Amino acid sequence: MTRTLPTLVAALLAGVLATAPCASAAKPKSTFTIKGAGFGHGVGMSQYGALGYAEHGATASQILSHYYTDTSLGMTDPGRTVRVQLIEKTNSARISGARQAGGRDLDPTVTYTVKRHAISEIDLVAHGKRLARFTAPLQIAGEGGITALNGKGYRGVLELSPGLFGGLRVIDAVALDDYVQGVVPAESPASWPAAALQAQAIAARTYAITTSRGGDFDQYPDTRSQVYGGVSVETTATNQAVASTRGQIVTYQDQPVTTYFFSTSGGRTENVENTSLGTEPKPWLKSVDDPYDDVSPRHRWTPATTTLAKAGKKLRGLYKGSFRGIKVLQRGASPRIMSAQVLGTKGSTTADGATLRAKLGLFDTWAYFTTVTTKRSGDPPPDTQAADASGGAPARLSRSARPALSGTIVPGRRGATATVQALHGGRWVDAGAVTLGRGGGYRWTVSRAGTYRVVFDGAPGPAVRAG
Repeated sequence: MTRTLPTLVAALLAGVLATAPCASAAKPKSTFTIKGAGFGHGVGMSQYGALGYAEHGATASQILSHYYTDTSLGMTDPGRTVRVQLIEKTNSARISGARQAGGRDLDPTVTYTVKRHAISEIDLVAHGKRLARFTAPLQIAGEGGITALNGKGYRGVLELSPGLFGGLRVIDAVALDDYVQGVVPAESPASWPAAALQAQAIAARTYAITTSRGGDFDQYPDTRSQVYGGVSVETTATNQAVASTRGQIVTYQDQPVTTYFFSTSGGRTENVENTSLGTEPKPWLKSVDDPYDDVSPRHRWTPATTTLAKAGKKLRGLYKGSFRGIKVLQRGASPRIMSAQVLGTKGSTTADGATLRAKLGLFDTWAYFTTVTTKRSGDPPPDTQAADASGGAPARLSRSARPALSGTIVPGRRGATATVQALHGGRWVDAGAVTLGRGGGYRWTVSRAGTYRVVFDGAPGPAVRAG
């Protein structure tokens, strides 16, 4: 269910402010910084954590019993059928390697085209000519049990039927363990240790038999269920992992249970009821420590800093007025966000972690947000102003001529300390500290002319010229 690792939305990363333009006089400027951990929904088995456990000598059974609390291994029929909706809607499909369509024998060396004819009929075309018309659904079986759909091989039987509003739907009716062979290498790299691949095979097999999308199919071939790539992704190592765990599933009190899994925990998984996956506690889906998850490149994120305007654009509809920041109200055990206030100048709304993740393009809901707003006040007379502090020694200002940096930090705790940094020689160096007051407000008097910023909990504020 986790997949090729995405990145934070490019607009966020592009907005990183190392040496941001200076704020104009008396007009406040703001930055919005996001940092966090993990990748995925956080429930069940962390795939990178499983890798870490395997590298430390754990078996597949030990890995699974850690992530799925109080569970054991049971058995199911490895030949039972799983129905995977490969294509939801297409104008036509290319079929090759097929030996039979409906009751008609086919030539496996010929590539056929399948098209919708009517609400209940399908045409089979070869060399530009219609060979036959079938009543849907049309079942196509391949030579050696493998049929290629649009150049990609699948085990089992392909079923094609007209879509309700046009086009064709394609479903792969495949034996359970044949299906799992197409899942494991799509979910976990084949180079991983055998124990990690075996744990993935058992989790994928269990997930397949405990979930169904309803209607006439059980699974999507992507992250809406678990990624399924068919024969083309199979490898010797992953097929061995499936074969060595043939029919094995995860059970709780002798019953198969839903085995959610995901990429990276950040060091701790989450209770299912604290996420978008469920509202009720499940005894096998509890938060657990994940000590070896740090092998993942998404164990901790590189913080991303952007402007309030860019972040607010992504969160449009969740606040009123101008965007001010995000205040987390409740975290889970991991601590992923359960609820937060999206703050606006004219009103705020409450959103859950999944909504914020989707809107901002985050890896996970284990996230922290910091808004730093700064303005310059009390400018000295023109004849006392000095050159930019990025070069040369800054001029010391007389007490009567000293301006100040003031602003707010969201969320800011009264009594917390923020660092003031000055720009010297192209580098930011610590110049002092300021204690936050009520509502995260602060004020710091400038003793030397230069360019400054306020940093709170690693989040840099905007660069401001003072003096």
